[in-house]
Amino acid sequence: MESVFSTSKRKLLLELAWEVCNQVGGIYTVIRSKVPAMVEKWGDDYVCLGPYFPQRAAAEYEPITEPDETEIGQTVRKMRQMGYAVEYGYWLVTGRPKIVLFHLESFIPQLNQIKHDLWERHQLSTLGVEELVNQVIAFGEAARVFIKLLADDHARRVDLVAHFHEWMASTGLPDLRRENVKVATVFTTHATMLGRYLAQNEEGFYGKLPFFDWQREARHYGIETQATIERLAAQQAHVFTTVSDVTARECEVFLGRNPDLILPNGLNIMRFTAVHEFQNLHVKYKAKIHEFVMGHFFQTYSFDLEKTLYFFTSGRFEFSNKGYDLTLEALARLNWRMREANMDTTVVMFMVTKQPYHSINPDVLHSRALLEEIQETCEAIEQQVGERLFEAAASSSDIAMPDLNSFVDEYWRLRLRRTIQSWKTKQLPRFVTHDLVQEDAMTRFIRQAKLVNNEFDRVKIVYHPDFIASTNPLFGLDYGQFVRGCHLGVFPSYYEPWGYTPLECVVRGIPTVTSDQSGFGDFIMQIMRDYENRGIYVVNRRTQSFNEAADQLANILFRFVRMSQRDRIAQRNRVESIAEVFDWTNLRSYYDTAHDLALKRRKP
Repeated sequence: MESVFSTSKRKLLLELAWEVCNQVGGIYTVIRSKVPAMVEKWGDDYVCLGPYFPQRAAAEYEPITEPDETEIGQTVRKMRQMGYAVEYGYWLVTGRPKIVLFHLESFIPQLNQIKHDLWERHQLSTLGVEELVNQVIAFGEAARVFIKLLADDHARRVDLVAHFHEWMASTGLPDLRRENVKVATVFTTHATMLGRYLAQNEEGFYGKLPFFDWQREARHYGIETQATIERLAAQQAHVFTTVSDVTARECEVFLGRNPDLILPNGLNIMRFTAVHEFQNLHVKYKAKIHEFVMGHFFQTYSFDLEKTLYFFTSGRFEFSNKGYDLTLEALARLNWRMREANMDTTVVMFMVTKQPYHSINPDVLHSRALLEEIQETCEAIEQQVGERLFEAAASSSDIAMPDLNSFVDEYWRLRLRRTIQSWKTKQLPRFVTHDLVQEDAMTRFIRQAKLVNNEFDRVKIVYHPDFIASTNPLFGLDYGQFVRGCHLGVFPSYYEPWGYTPLECVVRGIPTVTSDQSGFGDFIMQIMRDYENRGIYVVNRRTQSFNEAADQLANILFRFVRMSQRDRIAQRNRVESIAEVFDWTNLRSYYDTAHDLALKRRKP
């Protein structure tokens, strides 16, 4: 009788993440983009829990002045009465979900006691941890107190599900299970802590994967606390999930449990009603990239912009994990092949990542400013010539074309000549746009591969060690617009638990390169047979050596460069048409399954 009765109970879903209303990395994109699909299914019975950081929350959080009489509102009121500072309101993103944010300083006075309990109950060592881990423990305790109060008061009438993302939200999870609190728990790891460290430091990481001792490696890298929290959460949750089969292989070794389910990541995809619309946007934003390229390269030499292709890669600076090394090696081979074939096409490759720098290089800025001055002078001359030509044409009886030079004042001629003179230089265009604090693996590899922007090179490199935003004086585009203006995104990662960057290309109708070691690439290969025809190229990094993978990528790029413009437009149409597969309204069902399974497992 109990099970029949419980199915009729209302369900309430809590989603917990460090990045709720707190944009610090990729999980923010996962949670935020998924919100509309979750609200569509759950309505007011969907609530996000996160830490409260006033500066970050300022633009995205709207408080509810007086807590309502819902279960969540009552629990917020109760916590406040206990002396804890708790925010309750709306997250101002599409879907406007309710959120509960905890002031971490409310829990700092109890930190030593919380740590003591974690050691006593779970052998979680927290000695000498960094400040971030202390904040994470405070957040975990806040979430635990909140969920326990909520369950104690309301679990008889409501079925509760709590979905924890990553170790940073999950220090309270093991105690919820230990105390048998009436809540069904799901834990999702988006990447294992150890995987990220080991992949970039251990040659042949995947081959050695089964033989790592998780605790020894965690101590070696100084992340024992983080790795233990992750392991405890994975083992104690009713349902354990990760984002791809690629990461599932790590979970078994590092977390001691195979994931129950794979939850692929999606995006909230706004489809264009007019099919040609994304093509128009490509042309519009490509023109802005043309402006940058003219300012950056034409000072020294020029090339035909109509025969220029823009490639890019982006992501955090993990030189081998993100495949930047493979990309540059393939570009060096592509450059050689294009020169051998005597091609008149130019490829400009943008390497976009974040590295410490002093400032944008003054020469790069100066060149850009002079180009703008040339443009203003040309516009003034254009206006003067236009007005005078019209007068002359209307008043003259001679039907011959007049000499246009005679219509331009000496002042403007001189100004144009001087500006062009001061703009031109013999220096090679710089391959890095900023003054870096120090040389890094990227600049060393570029020099070594001799991709230094010689005039005879068909492949040009622009390494931009900062993220692209509309406030950026070099491009004046936000990242999404920049992506639309490019022709191809290149992401042949060696270690990539999911990989949003190629997916962001797909939804904007831009062909992309990924790898079979990325969660996204692995997923594509499982669900689609003709993915290459659809403009998604997958580099085999699982069984090929670095050299073989570089050759495969060079071949992909060479084929792409030789495509006709017409074929590229047709391919962009095909790429854009599969975007729907990745819409959260389709991928949410994976989450629904996880939540249902957790409820089933919690029931005695």
